Amino acid sequence: MKPSRLMLLTAVAVIVPMAPALSATASADGTSAARPQLTIPDPGFENGGTGWTFTSGAGVGTGNRHGGERFLYLDAGAGKSGQVTVVAPRNGSYDFSAWIGSAGTGGTYTVRRNGQTVQTITLPQHPGYARYTISGVTLKTGDRLQIEFGSGTAWVNADDLMISPAASADPKVTSSDPEVAAMFDWAKKKANSWTQLPGTVGPVNVDEYQVGGTGTATYGPTYWAGYANRSAYYSRDMTHQLAGAHLIGLDDENENMLRSYAASATAEHKYFPVWSLNFDAKTYLSIDYKTPDNFVREVPATFELVEKAAQAYLWTGDRRYVDDPALWEFYRHATDQFIDLHNSAVDNGKVKVAEGTGNGIFQGAASYNEQDGDGLAEAGDGIASEYQAYLAMAVLARGKGDTKLAKTYDKKAADLKKYFNDKWSGTGTGADMVRAYTLSGTPVTGWGKENSVFMPMKQIIDPGPRNDAYLDYIQQQELGPNGSPNIESTTYLPDMFFKNNRNDTAWQWMKKIYGEREIQHINSSQGPNGDYPEVSFTLVSQTVQGLMGITPDAPNHKVTTQSRLPSGMKWLQAADVPIGTGSVTVRHDGATKTTLTNNARKGSYQWEARFAGVHKKITVNGVPQRVHTKKVDGVTYTYATPTVRAGATTVVRVSG
Repeated sequence: MKPSRLMLLTAVAVIVPMAPALSATASADGTSAARPQLTIPDPGFENGGTGWTFTSGAGVGTGNRHGGERFLYLDAGAGKSGQVTVVAPRNGSYDFSAWIGSAGTGGTYTVRRNGQTVQTITLPQHPGYARYTISGVTLKTGDRLQIEFGSGTAWVNADDLMISPAASADPKVTSSDPEVAAMFDWAKKKANSWTQLPGTVGPVNVDEYQVGGTGTATYGPTYWAGYANRSAYYSRDMTHQLAGAHLIGLDDENENMLRSYAASATAEHKYFPVWSLNFDAKTYLSIDYKTPDNFVREVPATFELVEKAAQAYLWTGDRRYVDDPALWEFYRHATDQFIDLHNSAVDNGKVKVAEGTGNGIFQGAASYNEQDGDGLAEAGDGIASEYQAYLAMAVLARGKGDTKLAKTYDKKAADLKKYFNDKWSGTGTGADMVRAYTLSGTPVTGWGKENSVFMPMKQIIDPGPRNDAYLDYIQQQELGPNGSPNIESTTYLPDMFFKNNRNDTAWQWMKKIYGEREIQHINSSQGPNGDYPEVSFTLVSQTVQGLMGITPDAPNHKVTTQSRLPSGMKWLQAADVPIGTGSVTVRHDGATKTTLTNNARKGSYQWEARFAGVHKKITVNGVPQRVHTKKVDGVTYTYATPTVRAGATTVVRVSG
């Protein structure tokens, strides 16, 4: 037998369309009608390549599969291929992805439309499976789409094809530094390739032990957030990917996935949301869920889901986030009854801190740091996320029009932050900072990975020398032998440093993450680091929210900007950034000049243009303005608040 069929690499099970799918749409009379969805015959080759055409030296084999049990193989040498042709059932624009391994060079992955090549990817030598995508293929009803894999100097294997709807938003980044533009372009395309095409029928409960899953279901509006060998999205990943998902137009997916977690946070589950759901957004992933008393759950996730729902509301202005009874019930339970039910081990006085059981992730862990060992009742990432959930609840309550409730949660947040800084975290700095408590109430110091990083990232530590010292400590630990070994934990570092205005350090971490995208992930089943979804989604958001400092308030038609350009980056522009129903284009020239264009056809934005430091002069479109300053999170800013009407461009500059 040939090496292409025998060579054994670690298998990865990936969710792919398994059968023709129908998507539901509303007909004129309000009933649900089904219309055909674009599908690829036998995308995982589990049916022996049904619908595919192979030359000699090509076919379907077993052994070096990526997911399931079978894969497409091409033997070494010219002229060997496997191809499939489908007819588009309706108009659409799509991304086409495939997992491919090649022992040599010269292999190809090609998409054609009506016989004309749309794009060909020439494959590098990379024997392990990696994911390749041809993006933005526009099809009209009746178009003939052809996908072909061609041979090279050595064997080529392909598996687990996937169709994603093309991104509905397309922000563009340009800069004096070509690396940030290349990084953003790579990240937005890679991120969108993880989007499920609604109506696709695919397997559920796929994991490393059940490579074929336990059945099939119709997928809803979702995207991958977690390991590529599991048929699910994860709360921890999804919350961290939400902003990046919005920026490429995945608002329906964000809302649908948040809603699925809200629905799972039942009284039976003691208001913990489940850890992972299949792409139907209904069924719990079986590897993580056994019974209502035995499922993976970690305290920070409950609070991050509330925080990110508020973030989605501020980006979109979507009233569902404040008007939907199911979502609202989840927010209230998460920031009230959930805490009451999980607050018994450590005496926190007048404030309440949600706790884990100390008995492992299937009984409820206090921290995202699963390697921190059992025995923790409270952890830094849990209490810091609780603080942000209170602030988020105040935002959501104001959106709902309940000012009294908003003030209640503002006070809860302030009280919790004061307690954290006065008592919970002690008086130490650096390695002496308290970052957890055991079930017996013993404080824990030293390096805690996530439960260390989240404290300054969620800004629960008061600004000043103590916070600065802890940031120095985290940087030292992350660069040392005890740094986070997995790339998904590393993706939090740019967020943490940007939040604390350490722009050069944040940018260095972004470049490190991007530079390591081709390195094999620590989990051998995952493929390269760049094929872990969190990497691409967070690089998108870290460019816009981090480097550009764009903070939206779509419900109130406001936007705030702050240049966080690192040393040596002269200018940076992000065009067509979606906020509410419109978009803005923002350009920073250094740290003293910002330009904002309102791309909408109607409506205006009240723009708060911030500049770090106290400046003597500030102009709006060249006209001098009265200088205003404010202190935010310990930093003093000079700012102006011009109104930017639809189609207008405004320039704010400071000097002196």
